[in-house]
Amino acid sequence: MPDMPATTVFTIGELSRRTGLPVKTIRFYSDEGLLPPTQRTNAGYRLYDAHALVRLELVRTLRELGIGLPDVSRALARETTMRDLATSHVDALDEQIRRLRLRRAVLRAVLKRDSELEEVELMNRIARMPDEERRRLVDEFWDEMVDGLDVDTEFYTRMRSAKPDLPDDPAPEQLEAWIEFAELVQDPDFRQLIRDMSTRHARTVAAGEYEQPTKAQQEHWFAWIAEARTALDAGAAPDSPAGRALADRIATASARPGQDPDDPAFRTKLLETISEGADPRSERYWQLLATINGWPPIPSTQEELRFLAAALRASGVNPA
Repeated sequence: MPDMPATTVFTIGELSRRTGLPVKTIRFYSDEGLLPPTQRTNAGYRLYDAHALVRLELVRTLRELGIGLPDVSRALARETTMRDLATSHVDALDEQIRRLRLRRAVLRAVLKRDSELEEVELMNRIARMPDEERRRLVDEFWDEMVDGLDVDTEFYTRMRSAKPDLPDDPAPEQLEAWIEFAELVQDPDFRQLIRDMSTRHARTVAAGEYEQPTKAQQEHWFAWIAEARTALDAGAAPDSPAGRALADRIATASARPGQDPDDPAFRTKLLETISEGADPRSERYWQLLATINGWPPIPSTQEELRFLAAALRASGVNPA
């Protein structure tokens, strides 16, 4: 702004032309005490000097930064420092951004699901859950899944130990994953699926038939999945020589002392185990947790699991 004589005075209309602010806004600032007039004409019209013009530009800058009128007034009166003012407003903006991200995540979920009105309220409540409530939701889910069942404690402790843990500043995809995850663990069909799996698990424990995966299964599982993917990409069928050879290797590595890997009954149980873990909803549970918690992405292995199951079936199992 070029220097001007200190004696120069402006009407509100001239201030408006120089600053681009509406006359109504300038008059409002003046009425609120943020821009007291330098003097008045005999007719009572307000006049402002060059210092008032500078002050008006400062008021506009602070307002454009989202600072409220009371804080602008305190800053102009030197009742607070700009550092303190900026600190408090950065905190407020961070909270506002967090709320806006929550709203965006809910609205994105609404678009994806083409949700009805009742679902929108539920999704909004889910998105705003505090950390403690999110963890409690998972604990209550697993409590119901094993209620009254004698299950392998070590296995289910591992299952329930993974909790959704959103960061303080979650990415949009993490919020969307949390909404989907919360809906999944509250879905009656999914709960029934996991409860049925837990019931079958408890039966094997009661019959003394439950066994943790063998060391070979743990060490080679991902290699077998990769082999299944290679076979699929090559267009090989599950009952092809490659598919049967893979099924034989899996059966041999999975057999414990005293078990015959070629026994149709053994392969039938192995097939049941693989098929049970191949439900896409179970896989989605862990994929969503990975997104929420910032873990490495978990790719889908549905096609590979179906190939392994079909290869085992073709290699010789007891007829259903």
